[in-house]
Amino acid sequence: MENIKKDEVSDFEKEILEDNIKGHPLKVFIWEEKSNNISDSEELKLVILSRRDDGLMSNILKNKGKTPRVYVNTLVFLCPLESERGAFAEALRRRLGFEYIKKDGNLRLTSDQEQEVLREIKKADSELNEYIRRLYRLIILPGKEGLKELDLGIPTYGEEKDIDQDVYETLRAEGEILEKIAPLVIREKYLSGKTYCPTNQIYQSSFRTPGETRVLNKNVFEEGIIEGVYKGLFGLGELEKDEPICRYFKEKPTVSFSDKEVIIDEKICKEEQESKKEPVSSGSLEDASGQEIEIDTDNITTTPEPSKALTIVHLKFNLPKGKVSGIMGVMHLLQSKFEKLNVEITAEEGAISEQDYEDKIKETFRQLGIEVEE
Repeated sequence: MENIKKDEVSDFEKEILEDNIKGHPLKVFIWEEKSNNISDSEELKLVILSRRDDGLMSNILKNKGKTPRVYVNTLVFLCPLESERGAFAEALRRRLGFEYIKKDGNLRLTSDQEQEVLREIKKADSELNEYIRRLYRLIILPGKEGLKELDLGIPTYGEEKDIDQDVYETLRAEGEILEKIAPLVIREKYLSGKTYCPTNQIYQSSFRTPGETRVLNKNVFEEGIIEGVYKGLFGLGELEKDEPICRYFKEKPTVSFSDKEVIIDEKICKEEQESKKEPVSSGSLEDASGQEIEIDTDNITTTPEPSKALTIVHLKFNLPKGKVSGIMGVMHLLQSKFEKLNVEITAEEGAISEQDYEDKIKETFRQLGIEVEE
């Protein structure tokens, strides 16, 4: 144990740490100190540091390389609790010591001694999995007033749970990450004292604003908005000349998160619906003898002409710059009507860096679970 070098201890610690990481649903970066290597995306990320360094964490939160970081609130840090370092290092050196004994052919161990060494290695492996979780237990995350700290606590004996899974479940239990958001919460938080709020602003604030409640992904807000509109807690529409126009109310909408899409106060939606109802008075007709026949037009119903259904829609067009958000509603509508929707994108007359392509394009599709043929 005394002859084991510091680098060997460090390398073995990282190996044990990697063995106790699942990598889902949080994307994990182990001992990464270069902010440029940590993606700036909507995906929730866990950055595990070899030691607590508030300056390093602050730099990673503010920057991605030489550019300002946008999705600040998607970062969570995990740091070791140094008071647990001594016990972990001792157990780690003991495990490496037995490994060297096993490999040393000059020791001429008896059969019983070889079996004892194997038992000690197995025991040490089990202990190290517990020690590593006792060591890496400080969760640091951006808050509204600086860094916020949580402690995972001492792991339950015999519990087999990956470290990042433990972090995720703790953040969920503390209300720091939501897998579902109630429509009432959306209304109270984003429409209190306001007549409308852009949907794009709602979900972007979760990823960009330090201390905001984090959602697992955009779908959490999408499902919450759909449920809220369906229940009539608020409406969904768009801005026209800075005025909200309600398109969906008490029905299931298609949410696009486009620039002009807004959730709207229920009172406005009710007023718009009432104004669209044109009162129809009862009329009269004369029969063959000239007598008037009263007609109650309020109870007259009409059956619309059946329209021809298209089973295949094929569209090919050049998209003008700045008009991407405008077609998102069409895309959502098509996907709601058809089971299969193929999209082909060809971008020309410009350039994008390989780093941006990897971090912003491919990362986005990977997060959405979309396989891309390049």
